[in-house]
Amino acid sequence: MKNRLGILVVCLFCQIALGQNNSRKPLHGQVTNSKLGIESGYVMNINANVRTFIGSGGLFDIMAKPKDTLLFSGLAFQAKKIVLTEKDCANVLFVIQLDLANNQLKEVVVRKDLKVKSLDKDTQKYVDMQFEDDKQSTAKNIAMYSDQTIKYGTDFVRIFKDVKKILTKNKEVEPEVIDDMAFVQYSRANFSPDFFTKTLGLKNDEIDLFLMYCSNDPESKKHLKPEEKFELMDFLVNKNKEFQKTNVAEK
Repeated sequence: MKNRLGILVVCLFCQIALGQNNSRKPLHGQVTNSKLGIESGYVMNINANVRTFIGSGGLFDIMAKPKDTLLFSGLAFQAKKIVLTEKDCANVLFVIQLDLANNQLKEVVVRKDLKVKSLDKDTQKYVDMQFEDDKQSTAKNIAMYSDQTIKYGTDFVRIFKDVKKILTKNKEVEPEVIDDMAFVQYSRANFSPDFFTKTLGLKNDEIDLFLMYCSNDPESKKHLKPEEKFELMDFLVNKNKEFQKTNVAEK
């Protein structure tokens, strides 16, 4: 009887210990840059569905635990995604170095007459370029193009190559990072600013955070062909509904 009682006590102790290890605790952090003090932006915990603001001195507090994925985004610095480790969560102050916003990434633009390569070798090599004043062209939703998408956008392959070239110019960068940033730039290159600020109701400093949030979903990579802009738009609209439900901590 005593042995059974002892085993029960040990089991309860283990469950309590595991529960404590799995529960989220406040993570006190600071974002830094060697050239500029960062005092604004967002930190989002995708797993906990919470986000908070970066305040004075780059300091922030957010509920987190090991293996949670954090997104960092702001107008002054380049968006970043990290997965927390046991060591990160054990630090009294979790410090993360962020790169300043890369103007070269913002300049990944598209010429109006660019021929867009298809991602699928079995499909047409180039997207048919039709103009509004061509009476023989197939009728198109001109309002949708002017209000939402950039008609003569570019393909993901070109964006990916440009982003990779820029990010790996001076250092090695993980493929996942390039993939995330390429998705952000691809979306920005193919949808108008009004789509993000008016249709989705995002603030300017929330756009990259939202797109990084979307990129973390494998579904985002299923609509990257030039002819699938509207499927991608639908994905972004639905994903925005989730994003807007995120709990935002007060400053």
